[in-house]
Amino acid sequence: MLKNQLLIAALLVGTAVPTLAQEKMKPEDTEVWEPVPPVVNTPVSQAPSDAVVLFDGKDLSAWESQKNPGQPAEWTVGGGTFTVNKEKGNIWTKEKFGSYQLHLEYYIPIDIDGEGQGRGNSGLFLAAIGSGDEGYELQILDSYENKTYVNGQLGSVYKQKIPLANPARKPGEWQTYDVVWTAPEFKEDGSLGSPARVTVLINGVLVQNNVELEGGTQYIGKPSYKAHGPAPIMLQSHGDPSKPISFRNIWVRPL
Repeated sequence: MLKNQLLIAALLVGTAVPTLAQEKMKPEDTEVWEPVPPVVNTPVSQAPSDAVVLFDGKDLSAWESQKNPGQPAEWTVGGGTFTVNKEKGNIWTKEKFGSYQLHLEYYIPIDIDGEGQGRGNSGLFLAAIGSGDEGYELQILDSYENKTYVNGQLGSVYKQKIPLANPARKPGEWQTYDVVWTAPEFKEDGSLGSPARVTVLINGVLVQNNVELEGGTQYIGKPSYKAHGPAPIMLQSHGDPSKPISFRNIWVRPL
């Protein structure tokens, strides 16, 4: 018993005593000075200085029609915001992106009607990789006291990942989406090299914590991957009959 106690004591003392090499070290021996992180200016209520501004309150020049590439995005701009035009279809960015950080603000009309998926429905496609709704969708929906399937509510990776919380505000208030998107990577033969991952905050609340996607989001069927490169970011014109939602202050920082 005494032998064991002495052994334990020796081990504890050993962990507390610095090695000879550590005794000779100076504080500056563990200081790292390069590379110096780039300076990013962050004006209040404005995009960071290194961001690509996708909507600055003036026009949709950074966007185009998805179903008619090269043609203007014909959603309604006014008052520093723009509103979905459900007759004109989805819009996506002219520029293509890989991994990025994104900020977006959206507004559910105070007099929104409908219920479930038919109430303030849209979608933020982190990478649009084909026609229609092909890609990776984060759900935008009025989830304030509006019941629906949980893998299709606000903040879900549509039909893949249930959000950790429901931080939806009442209709009539502006709300924020902040996203860190890690795009999937593919090998030369088209097979998956590394899957997509996403971290999401809504109104400052974490709803997806670096989750791994199983592939593109699907309305019907199981998700799967197909090889692609950098892709546009897309906003959905959903076919539900409720009043259209609006957006403002959208920017992206490629990573």
